[in-house]
Amino acid sequence: MTVTAKNTTAQRHLKHLERRLVGVSDAVSQVRSLVAKVAPTEATVLLQGESGTGKEVIARLVHDCSERADGPFIPVNCGAIPGELLESELFGHEKGAFTGAVASRKGRFELAEGGTLFLDEIGDMPYEMQVKLLRVLQERTFERVGGGKTIKCNVRVVAATHQNLEQHVEEGKFRMDLYYRLNVFPLDVPALRERTADIDGLAQRFIDSFSAQGRGAIRLEDDALAHLRLYAWPGNVRELGNLIERLIILNTDEMVFAADLPVKYQSTELAVAERPENLEPLHDQWLDNEPEDLTALFAPPPTVPVAPPTPVHIEEPINLKEHMADTERSLIISALEQTGWVNAHAAKLLTLQRTTLVEKMRKYNIKQESDSSEFRRAASE
Repeated sequence: MTVTAKNTTAQRHLKHLERRLVGVSDAVSQVRSLVAKVAPTEATVLLQGESGTGKEVIARLVHDCSERADGPFIPVNCGAIPGELLESELFGHEKGAFTGAVASRKGRFELAEGGTLFLDEIGDMPYEMQVKLLRVLQERTFERVGGGKTIKCNVRVVAATHQNLEQHVEEGKFRMDLYYRLNVFPLDVPALRERTADIDGLAQRFIDSFSAQGRGAIRLEDDALAHLRLYAWPGNVRELGNLIERLIILNTDEMVFAADLPVKYQSTELAVAERPENLEPLHDQWLDNEPEDLTALFAPPPTVPVAPPTPVHIEEPINLKEHMADTERSLIISALEQTGWVNAHAAKLLTLQRTTLVEKMRKYNIKQESDSSEFRRAASE
């Protein structure tokens, strides 16, 4: 391949990586750069990072950007398969090799021929199986369980773990020779808390994905995103995806504010305002209300002339603070009565922020059930 062709291929891979591996942070940019460099080679890759960081996504990217992209990508979770079955799962077995083996069966190495085998949670592989895997990596041959025929394999291996394999080697839990055979090209996958600049983009990617599946959509408001950026994310990207799915179920086709987030995602460092009421659904919201003149969106509200106050003769001392509070309370109840107890409309009538009105209602203990009838009785007397 010429230098020009190589450069063109590298640029194509980088664009592919930018679409698939979402993020603007330096940490993700570094991962993209490393994947672009190692993918075209035949080097064994060891992905290291916490659970939920997206190691399988990166393993697939290594495969898709390699010369083996047209071949199969076969994942195996070494921690999810019992040790006594793992050998058969990886190398296959012959008929009658053990009880229940009623027919010959190909293993994952054979299924991955010409492609990539992804060994997830390699740190959980039983010690005795590590010897057999090492042999395959060294000799590129294996035998099915119960068979005597040597089978050659042309498979690239990408392994992943959330454990500290070096520590496992020191403790005698993982073979040193296998560790160095796997650790040809180590690649650390950053935790989500180390790439908080990517949360907005990742959240939107999940929203778009669920929407494409016909499962609804949401719009995360800025205050909600601000809280999510301060969360520690012990479950990493997987936890973020689970949260978005939950929010879509609870708030289908709505805007999601910080107050709509589960409590554990609401940061104590930021205030949580109450959710605005009577929000229109997201779908067709703009199209249904599009003004002919866009400047109307930003025009200030019309001013209403206010008559000068009528002088009041004070015949005896009054408690001005209590009098003003009673007046304010009465005006708030009047506005609520006129607007059907819709806070947002009453706040507009009083030229207040909705959150300010809610605070005043809490201050004066104004509630619809009791105060509407109380206010009507007082007004009729």
